[in-house]
Amino acid sequence: MQATTATDRFAFRAAEPADVDAIVELVQSAYRGEGSKQGWTTEADMLDGQRTDAAGVSALLAAPGSLVLLAESGARLVACAHVECQGVTAYFGMFSVSPQLQGGGIGRAMLGEAERIARGEWGCRQMQMTVISIRDELIAWYERRGYRRTGVFKPFPYGDERFGIPKRDDLRFELLVKAL
Repeated sequence: MQATTATDRFAFRAAEPADVDAIVELVQSAYRGEGSKQGWTTEADMLDGQRTDAAGVSALLAAPGSLVLLAESGARLVACAHVECQGVTAYFGMFSVSPQLQGGGIGRAMLGEAERIARGEWGCRQMQMTVISIRDELIAWYERRGYRRTGVFKPFPYGDERFGIPKRDDLRFELLVKAL
């Protein structure tokens, strides 16, 4: 794994079980509640409740072919993402950047590092992810990085509060893909 970015502002590393609580806190801060509105990735207008929990993150850490990638600045966790090898395809998810630091290039670097690992270390030829389909600004950000909308949709898990409490009834996920 690459030690630092070209700007040396933060270092990448694989998460360990001791990181679970900090990961949950970061993910929650990026997507839910009033504090998440400091950044542009918030889902607070669409969803209440949790985005993830300690059991979910622990399961990702324990799963074969699964990596929770962290970006740290000093001792501070500033970003995370889950990357999973699924044969020739890698899945990218749980992507979170501290709301106060969004727009500063950390997310772009994190996505690039995840793609590098998937391609260079795992031999994957494609990265895919699911994004809430009404997140136009977020989808446009991914499109500028080479991802394309597929028109393949998956239902939102209404009724399963592990994924949040919906504030609207038109949520669904769209599959985005990029050749690596």
